[in-house]
Amino acid sequence: MTDIGPLRPPSLDDLDAIAQHAFATLPAEFRALCEGLVIQVADFPDAETLREMQAESEYDILGLFRGRGLAQGGATAQTGALPNMIWLYRQPLLEYWREGEDSFEAVVAHVLIHEIGHHFGLSDDDMYGIEARIP
Repeated sequence: MTDIGPLRPPSLDDLDAIAQHAFATLPAEFRALCEGLVIQVADFPDAETLREMQAESEYDILGLFRGRGLAQGGATAQTGALPNMIWLYRQPLLEYWREGEDSFEAVVAHVLIHEIGHHFGLSDDDMYGIEARIP
């Protein structure tokens, strides 16, 4: 696991390592829903995403699922389709984390689970149950 240290915020590489670790610790049946999922990290959402999501600020979006989840019939790959992706936005995540009591790793895991879960048709209770099972 990446040691982000007490004096510096996590970098994009740190965020990627934290996200990959969080994904690897998810229950196997949940990860199985995500075959081929790509996790991307960026400091902020791009201008198109901010417009699309009608965000008032670049800090409004912590993460975003892009693709076709099982709930949208995305279980089978389509020719020419991009892979399902989760985008995690470092600066908004850091701002959210600073205002709360959870570890940065817990915030990243929470956002990752909820971005995947909403687009795979899981209820909030299902997602909280998955979070509770993470070591």
